[in-house]
Amino acid sequence: MSKSRPTPRPRTGAFNRKPAPGRTFKVTEPAELLVFLLAKLAPQGRNTVKSMLAHGQISVDDRVEKLYNFPLHPGQTVTVRKERTLAAPPLAGLRILHEDDAVIVVQKDAGLLSVATEQESELTAYRQLTAHVRFADPNARIFVLHRLDRETSGVMMFAKSEKVQQKMQNGWKEFVKERSYVALVEGMVKKTNGTISSWLKETSTLKMYSSPVPNDGQHAITHYKVLRANRNYSLLQIELETGRKNQIRVHMQDIGHPVASDKKYGAKTKPFARLGLHARILAFEHPVTGKLMRFETDIPKPFLSQFKEEPK
Repeated sequence: MSKSRPTPRPRTGAFNRKPAPGRTFKVTEPAELLVFLLAKLAPQGRNTVKSMLAHGQISVDDRVEKLYNFPLHPGQTVTVRKERTLAAPPLAGLRILHEDDAVIVVQKDAGLLSVATEQESELTAYRQLTAHVRFADPNARIFVLHRLDRETSGVMMFAKSEKVQQKMQNGWKEFVKERSYVALVEGMVKKTNGTISSWLKETSTLKMYSSPVPNDGQHAITHYKVLRANRNYSLLQIELETGRKNQIRVHMQDIGHPVASDKKYGAKTKPFARLGLHARILAFEHPVTGKLMRFETDIPKPFLSQFKEEPK
């Protein structure tokens, strides 16, 4: 005999419920989104509200907004939903340091290509960030402002509109206030600081070099300061006055101290499987607000491990 089954009850749980429309708040005065939410959602804590932003639970005028400092204006509507949206595509070898409507600043790992040609299918910083911005807006794009070599790590930025790209590139020297690198170079650099100036040209095999003829090529100026040194390696702080292709790598070779692991430009040692070059600091005037933005990252540990003491 088969056992009788109880009559199923009608479902009244989550399967029958429509997604909650969420709580809405009208903006009556200018404010940043995080500050506005903390006031409206009290006693919710700052970490809870930040988590809601990160998980796409906050919309401004029906568009998901994740930026803490997004500027709100009177008349806008902020919606807070309980349900989390789908997760944004993960980033590989890349970390976002800052993002707003005009620019996106990231820290790139060594080994990740900044930008590839249209024919290449390799994962790049550019491709990942394009997918990132299109998660919120299918029509969004990013625009290249500058590049880092594949094996160079550190801070770099992209524009989020062609207008911002052109504005910053046309006035790059005025907008960029500081570009500082750290380089692990071969041998002991005896002069504690110095400036290297040369005219850079490119061979048919795409290798850069300093021309012996004045005014022959692109003028490049590099300033350096020794942070640490022993008989095997020196750790240099490098400031760029110009931003030419492979500028630091060529100039380090010129003074007889190639960047560690940089076989292309004369290095004889390979203390690690990457280039001994890191874009540590980027400071610039914001192209829209005019505010000074500064981003500083740590010196890579493999660089420091070549010395007994860390630089102060």
